[in-house]
Amino acid sequence: MAKGDNIIRLVNMGKTFHTSSGDVVALDDINLDIKEGSVQGIIGLSGAGKSTLVRCINYLEVPTSGKVIFEGKSLGDLSDKEVRKARRNMGMIFQQFNLLDQRNLLDNVTFPLEIAGTDRKKSRERALELLRLVGLEDRVKNYPAQLSGGQKQRVAIARALATNPKVLLCDEATSALDPKTTAQILDLLKKINKEMDVTVIVITHQMSVIEAICDSVAIIDHSHIAESGPVSEVFNNPKSEIGKRLILGDGNADYVRPVVFGEADNRRIRIVFDGHSAHQPIISDMVLSCKVPVNILFANTKEVEGRAVGQMVVELSDNPDEAEKIVHYLRTNAIKFEEVN
Repeated sequence: MAKGDNIIRLVNMGKTFHTSSGDVVALDDINLDIKEGSVQGIIGLSGAGKSTLVRCINYLEVPTSGKVIFEGKSLGDLSDKEVRKARRNMGMIFQQFNLLDQRNLLDNVTFPLEIAGTDRKKSRERALELLRLVGLEDRVKNYPAQLSGGQKQRVAIARALATNPKVLLCDEATSALDPKTTAQILDLLKKINKEMDVTVIVITHQMSVIEAICDSVAIIDHSHIAESGPVSEVFNNPKSEIGKRLILGDGNADYVRPVVFGEADNRRIRIVFDGHSAHQPIISDMVLSCKVPVNILFANTKEVEGRAVGQMVVELSDNPDEAEKIVHYLRTNAIKFEEVN
């Protein structure tokens, strides 16, 4: 399979759980292509279906409809033995690490190789190689209880890579970690993606994780994929309501603040940052050029690939001529905006 081809395809995939109180639709008509060698993000709020989706990808949960196609083969058409073999090509890490407390680090990493029937000497060599990769070669005889959360996740990553998988599934892998440790784990995942050519699928509810590591993103909402595409495109111009909420923030909120310019019903505009250079001082330039102040009511911007993405809601002067100067400046400089109530 050439890099850039689809290593995983989800085609009209659905998952319904049958419970004593009725059917629960966890996933409905999921369609998603994941490219070989990419870092694919899947984001959504709690209960949207993210964890079920990742478990369907490796067939820990069998979909009730549609297909999961891995390297050109539908997992639903394979025997149980063939599915297990395919699953060995999909390593998985979790929020709670799931290490074996009674085993030291070396034995934790060799565990999946033991299950696969790999020679003990080769298993230990592979485990030592991976523990060096994740920076824990000096802790091989330690046990999980002796490690920090970030170190435990590094061991979990080494274990997931033991069988030399082509895909690494990360289910909320950084949710239990502090920001500094999260950044370190994400850097490690990027290194694995680049140097080992492993396709990484990141399931998360954290927008910062998507920004930091992913090439593409799919936003899941109420069991459906609301939108998907390259991170830069989706972040620059989210089309779904959930996408706007996650990426731009809630710019439609009621603003509790003192009236600055006099009247409570002054014009408000939402300025959309959809790809201008993150170093371009748009608001400062606008105020200096127009010589008119504005009141910033809400701002949620971030830098993605050197570009500013997000929005800002500002209140204009109650002087109609001054307010129109601002509007004219935005139109003349092709800065996207809209008036809001």
